[in-house]
Amino acid sequence: MDFKQLRYFHEIARLGSFTRAAETLYVAQPAVSVAIRKLEAELDLTLFHRHDRKVTLTDEGACLLPHAQRILQAVHDAELEMRELKGLTQGKVRVGMPGMLGSYYFPPILMAFRHRHPNLTLQVVEGGTGQLQQMLESGELDLAVIVRDFVPPELEAQTFQREEMRVVVAQDHRFAQQGCISLSDFFSEELVMFRPGYFHRKIIDQLAEAAGVTPNIGFETNLLPLIKSIIKQGFGISTLLAMVVKEDADLIDLPFEQPVWLDLCIAWRREGYLSRNRAFVAFLLEQSPA
Repeated sequence: MDFKQLRYFHEIARLGSFTRAAETLYVAQPAVSVAIRKLEAELDLTLFHRHDRKVTLTDEGACLLPHAQRILQAVHDAELEMRELKGLTQGKVRVGMPGMLGSYYFPPILMAFRHRHPNLTLQVVEGGTGQLQQMLESGELDLAVIVRDFVPPELEAQTFQREEMRVVVAQDHRFAQQGCISLSDFFSEELVMFRPGYFHRKIIDQLAEAAGVTPNIGFETNLLPLIKSIIKQGFGISTLLAMVVKEDADLIDLPFEQPVWLDLCIAWRREGYLSRNRAFVAFLLEQSPA
């Protein structure tokens, strides 16, 4: 079993096709097929079901896949570290973050980081907590912003900011003049929510479970401007980070009766080499009061 065989195997498993894997790898398809036949012969196992239009993993192939992913990621990390020992200053920082933070918290930080490190490229991916975690674990991202409560054991994380989730209503809503909002009052209203998979939705689901209620969700969208517009027009209420509404005069934000605080973390794979991404982590923590 060699590195090339594992790389071919991984791409075929990812794409479900020998042809597409060959195109991605910039090699001829016969070379890919020969490498996989040699790997199967060496292991004395069949790794793929070969159908007319689709290739799928056998049980044995599915068992090999996570090992191949770890080996390929380790080789990638080793190459990164060796290049840095030679003084390489260029590269890419791949960081994932929820849209709420990407829109309101990170823009000035990202611009300031680029000013300090002009030779590094930032690739920012928007997504929900679950999606970002999967992308971290698979090596598609180097770093991701995750709420502390949702950081799994496979990841390391450092807290950079503490933010409060606030109840957000229109100026003429019946809650607007209250000092705080109880869970029972909040869940008595029609809600505007992010779709499942985002930390915003996970928090609401946890609060609803604790209160023993089923949320009345009238709208689901990941578009912040749309959420705010729906609230302003009186078609629902929501809960958003304080930073999102602090400068919006058309919205009223109120604390929950029992305030809901979130510790926001920057996370990475526990066994991963932070590489040039360490510079981004250090810079983020430098900017943060947490």
